[in-house]
Amino acid sequence: MHVSVLLPQVLTALIPADGRHINRIIDGTLGAAGHSSALLERAPSAHLLGFDADPLAIRIAGEKLAPYRERVILINANYAEMPDRAVTLGWAGDVDAILLDLGVSSMQFDTPERGFSFRFDAPLDMRFNPTSADATAADLINTMDEGELANIFYEYGEEHDSRRIARAIVKARGESPLRTTGDLTQVIEKATPRRAHDKIHPATKVFQALRIAVNAELDVLEKTLPAGLELLKTGGRMAVISFHSLEDRIVKEAFRLASIDCICPPEFPVCVCGHRASVKLITKKPLIADEDEIAANPRSRSAKLRVVEKL
Repeated sequence: MHVSVLLPQVLTALIPADGRHINRIIDGTLGAAGHSSALLERAPSAHLLGFDADPLAIRIAGEKLAPYRERVILINANYAEMPDRAVTLGWAGDVDAILLDLGVSSMQFDTPERGFSFRFDAPLDMRFNPTSADATAADLINTMDEGELANIFYEYGEEHDSRRIARAIVKARGESPLRTTGDLTQVIEKATPRRAHDKIHPATKVFQALRIAVNAELDVLEKTLPAGLELLKTGGRMAVISFHSLEDRIVKEAFRLASIDCICPPEFPVCVCGHRASVKLITKKPLIADEDEIAANPRSRSAKLRVVEKL
C-alpha cells in the first residue's frame, strides 16, 4: 500500500486551513496520488494538473482522483513538460501551489519487473516509463566504457568503490551480457564483499546511480525548478520532497539563488547582474519526518521537504 511521505507537512505548507481561495495546483510527480487527493480535498474549488512519466501511475492516480475528475487534468509525461503545458492552459503566473515528490515511488520500487530493486531478480530496466524508447539500465551497463560507468556510480551514487565495480562489470559482461538485476547484483557483491559494519547492501548506491542516469533525474530537476517558480502567482508556493543529498543540494541551491538579490561574485565592488529575489524561503532548514512517521513508513526516514513562496 502506498503511503504519502510528509503529508501533513505538505498540506500545511501548500494549502492554508481554509483553502477555498486556492484555484490551481500542479503535482509534477503524481505517483499513487496520495498527496493530490489530500490537496484537492483541502482546497474544494481548486483544479489540479498532474504529471507522471509512468503510465501505471497515471491509471492508479485516475482511479484515486475519480471523485474529483471534474477538477483534474492528468498527463502521462515527465514533469519537465510542466512549464509548457501550464502555459498552454493559460496557467502561467497564476498557479497557487506546486508539488514535486522526487525519486522512485514505492509502487515502482516494489514491482519486481520494473527492475528498480536488487531485492528481486528481474530485467534490468529502471525507466520511469517502461514503454518509452529510452535506454534501459541494461543498455547502459552493457555499452558504456569503464570510465563512464565509474563516473555515474561516483557522481550519482556517491559510491567510493566506483572504479572497482565498473572494472568488474566490464570484465563480467565480456563473458556474458548482464541482463537482470540479479546478474548485476552478483557482480557488485563479488567486487565489494559486504563488511560486518556495513549498514546498506553493496548494490544500493549503484542501483540509485543507474536509476538517476536512466531517467536523467538530476538534469530534469535542475532545469525545471526555475521554470516552475515562474508559474507561481504572488503568494503561491512550491514544495519539493527529496530523498538523497544530490537532489536536496540542487533544490537548496535553486531556492537560495531565487531568494537573494545579487548573485555577482563577492569581489565585484557593485552589482552588475541585475538579479532580484523572486521568492522567500519558508523553510530555512528542510522539514523531516517525525519518529511516528518513520516507524510507520521507514522510507520517510530520508525525506526532506523544502518550501518557498513567490514574492
